[in-house]
Amino acid sequence: MPAAATPLIDAPALDAYAAQFARHGLPEDGYLRLHYPRFVRTRERLHAHWDTRDGTRLLDVGAHWLHQTLLYALDGFEVTALDLPATLEQDGVRELARAHAIRLLPNADLADPQALREIADDSFDLVLFTEVIEHLAFNPVALWREIYRVMRPGARIVVTTPNYYALRSSVRRWLRALSGRGGGVRVQDILNLKTMGHHWKEYSLRELEDYFALLSPDFRCINAAHVCVAPPAAARLRGRIAGWLERAVPALRPDLYLEVELGAKRHGIVVEPHW
Repeated sequence: MPAAATPLIDAPALDAYAAQFARHGLPEDGYLRLHYPRFVRTRERLHAHWDTRDGTRLLDVGAHWLHQTLLYALDGFEVTALDLPATLEQDGVRELARAHAIRLLPNADLADPQALREIADDSFDLVLFTEVIEHLAFNPVALWREIYRVMRPGARIVVTTPNYYALRSSVRRWLRALSGRGGGVRVQDILNLKTMGHHWKEYSLRELEDYFALLSPDFRCINAAHVCVAPPAAARLRGRIAGWLERAVPALRPDLYLEVELGAKRHGIVVEPHW
């Protein structure tokens, strides 16, 4: 597919972007500042692969406080945001959504995606599924059935998620195991974080491709990449060495990017969960 029909406008500077949230009573609490480089990187990568003439109807699954969603509304996409009521029903989020014509779909249980059932078939050209898949602690097949249904033939899902084989997280995981503190979600996080706050499962790139191949033969994985945002210059030697290794060996980079194209809708979601 050719590059975007019009040149990509530079993303707003972080302070100017954060001010749009503050205007609606959503102060910057550190989350936006931490993740904004990833939002911008994902946007640039998508625009390099997607021609906006092929559609601008976008569904953002896991939109949280619209921190990433707003970038696409500013780009001229017709945006629908799906997430838990705890975020989408905040007054400031509603005000921001009204100001930028973002449709909100609060859904209390993503394992039972009732909010999507009010959406007509073939309604979306793009689905953002960014930094969500690692949080799903439930069987997601019902969610994917609805996402598949509301995608038009030719639509794409954009997936980003942490890389299981990332250098720095792998070192932390090995040190934790060697110290006798086990693996998986930390006990402290199980008790202190809210549900959906944990990374229950982190993936390799091959696993992500297997995931969508198992869901439906109509899905085709394209534009897969190991990616990273250039961090600030590391003060310590070990940080500089880690950065050099991540640049030199893509498989050690911290994040994954994948586009999943839906071809002709012939087979549907073919997985049938069982006990």
